[in-house]
Amino acid sequence: MTVFDRYILKEWLKILGLIMGATMGLMMIQALYDDFRDLINLGVNTSDILLYYATYLPSYFSVVLPISLLLSLLFVLSKLHRSNEITAMRSAGLNVFGVTRSLWVACMVFCGISLLLNARVVPSSIEASRRLMEGFEIRDEARKAAPGVNLGLVHSVTFDNQRMGRMWFFNRYSRFTQKAYGVTVSELDKERRERSRVMAREAYFDVAAGSWVFTEGREMWFDAVSGELLRSVVFARKAVPHFNEEPSLMLLIDRRPSLLSLFELQQIVDYFKTESNPKVLPYAVRYYGVLADTLVPLIILAIAIPFAISGVRVSPTVGVSKSIGLFFLYYILNTLAVNLGGNGYMDPLWAAWVPNIAFIGVATFFFGRMR
Repeated sequence: MTVFDRYILKEWLKILGLIMGATMGLMMIQALYDDFRDLINLGVNTSDILLYYATYLPSYFSVVLPISLLLSLLFVLSKLHRSNEITAMRSAGLNVFGVTRSLWVACMVFCGISLLLNARVVPSSIEASRRLMEGFEIRDEARKAAPGVNLGLVHSVTFDNQRMGRMWFFNRYSRFTQKAYGVTVSELDKERRERSRVMAREAYFDVAAGSWVFTEGREMWFDAVSGELLRSVVFARKAVPHFNEEPSLMLLIDRRPSLLSLFELQQIVDYFKTESNPKVLPYAVRYYGVLADTLVPLIILAIAIPFAISGVRVSPTVGVSKSIGLFFLYYILNTLAVNLGGNGYMDPLWAAWVPNIAFIGVATFFFGRMR
């Protein structure tokens, strides 16, 4: 690294650290505003509150990093431009890439960091903090509920397994006992007509066997064409080996995609990838979007450079305003693509990558106009 490289990198990393600290502080205040009252109402003690926020805080990195990168790059580059240091470096024989090459290398490193955050750190933080919150809720219910009352209930769980031709419904599912109550499972033919139905008071997933066990229920068979009941059998306990849907997947499908981790999104996408189930589209868009966001640091740098060092006759404020405007335009385009992909008007893969491809083209255009 040359003296120029070390100087620019040092100035940028210093500002980046300050902005990231300030932004994380703001996000922490927002988290306190959202959850602190709920935690107090659940009777959570101080140590558990600190544990919850320490677990939850890393989930903000994927949001904080792009904003911090943009603001720090614009600040440092416009400062160097305003003080004519960029002009001096270019007078020494360096082109634009030569002046900013340390920033390009650093942003490539941040692409890897972004992938690590989206693939491991943020998902683990989201899952762990959600488990903690669910544990707090169950503990509060146990303290208030009468003996024998089911805890951690999720009401009205539905799951349409089109691949296997099964439609599930739980009246209630307890995360505490890992049991479903008021269960109905309908098996359908290729034309989505009911062939058989299992109804049970309770059911649970046998992890060792990898299948469901039903208790106190009835199994019925129907004529698929007429819908007429052909036979009905009552049972006290019935294990169905080919009913192998995992309850964790059934509970995930009704959550908002933005609240799921990359691992959970991948689980949903992989399970339904052979189907044309419109309910899965938002999850697929979110999954591919998390992967596409890996390129955001490079896109931010490519947007910042042409405007922050746009020439001595142009005020840095003008360039900064234009680059921030382009950054918001990127997020508007990204939101539009996500909505189109989530509603089936665009392939989920393209919905995730089109904004990035478009702004790579925009950055290439403005770089081509630089002198």
